[in-house]
Amino acid sequence: MDFMKLYTKTGDRGETGLYGADRVSKAHPRVEAYGTVDEVNSLLGVARAHLHAQATRDEALDADLAYLQNALFDLGADLATREESPYAKNISRIDDADVTFLEEMIDRYQEGAPKLTRFIHPGGTIVAATLQVARAVARRAERDVVHLSHEEPVNDAARIYLNRLSDLLFVMARAVNARAGLREDEWHVKGRKES
Repeated sequence: MDFMKLYTKTGDRGETGLYGADRVSKAHPRVEAYGTVDEVNSLLGVARAHLHAQATRDEALDADLAYLQNALFDLGADLATREESPYAKNISRIDDADVTFLEEMIDRYQEGAPKLTRFIHPGGTIVAATLQVARAVARRAERDVVHLSHEEPVNDAARIYLNRLSDLLFVMARAVNARAGLREDEWHVKGRKES
């Protein structure tokens, strides 16, 4: 039986290969950035798993999350490939059209969410809570890309994409809770409820 081995032992010394011939530390800001994007993608998988376990699955949300998972693989490849790499021509870079598509999705989901007047606590349904965690990790991925950009050239659209992605995941979570009929818990200063 022919299969690809998962262990190559090439990373046992704390290095990994970028797309191309470059080898860098596993603590390199570029690896941190695309590793955090992988975390977001995995959290979207958790959200989809919870969706699939529901008696009535939200097919439209599932399709949008599947789209985002594919897009995050593109983003990961973008971040794993230096601009000067001879392999750069083999990948699809995130661009303005990708950002615009996310903005259109944000607008669509915002129509299904209540008006936002205060900060809200992350939570609600398990799907919404998972999307909120993914949102927070997307913010960290954005920070990782900013950090990387201080050391090496990086596709600016990738950073903007992550900014929009976190907004999208936030409004998706709110729409999911609204569809479930759950009222959002609002932040009250020092925990005091206002009368």
